[in-house]
Amino acid sequence: MDSPSSVRVDAWIWAVRLTKTRSAGATACRAGHVRVNGDRAKPAQAVRIGDEVRLRVAGFDRIVEVRRLIAKRVGTDVAAECLIDRSPPLPTPAERQVVAVRDRGAGRPTKRERRDIERLRGR
Repeated sequence: MDSPSSVRVDAWIWAVRLTKTRSAGATACRAGHVRVNGDRAKPAQAVRIGDEVRLRVAGFDRIVEVRRLIAKRVGTDVAAECLIDRSPPLPTPAERQVVAVRDRGAGRPTKRERRDIERLRGR
């Protein structure tokens, strides 16, 4: 079986299980969450072997290098052979900064709320 010379980026990130559906991959591309070799990718952009694909997932970047081109979804063991994961490790919960959440339109925090926010931030 002859492998293709290029594959659509939305199909490839779906096939290697970076997104759950192909339409989710296309939506991520249209939203600007997918970059190929540093440039924003449209869903139909072609990826080739050796390209770097960055996908923003849950606030963190997944950085992968294309090792093999596939257009159909395959098992996890085969999908793992199609990419090299170069993503930095996710921060631990202790390293993540705690952000105080306020209701929209709640106005300025009171002095007591401000002190609670500062205590929450560890200041």
